[in-house]
Amino acid sequence: MRTLISSAFVSLDGVVEAPGGEEGYRNAGWTFKDVEFLPEAYELKGREQQEATAMLLGRVSYEAFSPVWPGMADFADYKEMPKYVVSTTLTDDGLVSDWGPTTILRTLDEVAALKETEGGPIIVHGSASLNRALSDAGLIDRYHLLVFPLLLGAGKRLFSTTDKDAQKLKVVEHETYANGVQKQVLDVVR
Repeated sequence: MRTLISSAFVSLDGVVEAPGGEEGYRNAGWTFKDVEFLPEAYELKGREQQEATAMLLGRVSYEAFSPVWPGMADFADYKEMPKYVVSTTLTDDGLVSDWGPTTILRTLDEVAALKETEGGPIIVHGSASLNRALSDAGLIDRYHLLVFPLLLGAGKRLFSTTDKDAQKLKVVEHETYANGVQKQVLDVVR
């Protein structure tokens, strides 16, 4: 079974919206404008590209990343990696041609079936709504979180507010950097 990893920049109060400066959000760009940049705090991001064998995205994140990431040296390892987009509305003619093979999945059952295939880890970037649905369905196996020492208040959250049984997580790696960012790698305990 493949490991499904949710990777996120997250504020201390759980907001994941617009960390890189996307328009339309009051605190857009909070990862770089409000916290000092320290390269060592982002080591996990480079490692993810080396270890992942596929990327899973929601439609909104796919449409935001696909015009930009294929040409960025920072994301070169993702260029030819197979991608899966979970969407009920995206069609094949909405896919870009220069970002490796991309498959549209229509349901979480299809995500569960993907996890049963041969291969290495599948990484999820962005995709706040998809992350909440995957978590509620018990499909996430690991979290890679860079937690920023900020309280943003409003904004899209990583975790759902669904009333459910407690989900235990096991810390497998952690570090706090001089800029206050915390790396937290957590396995979902089943």
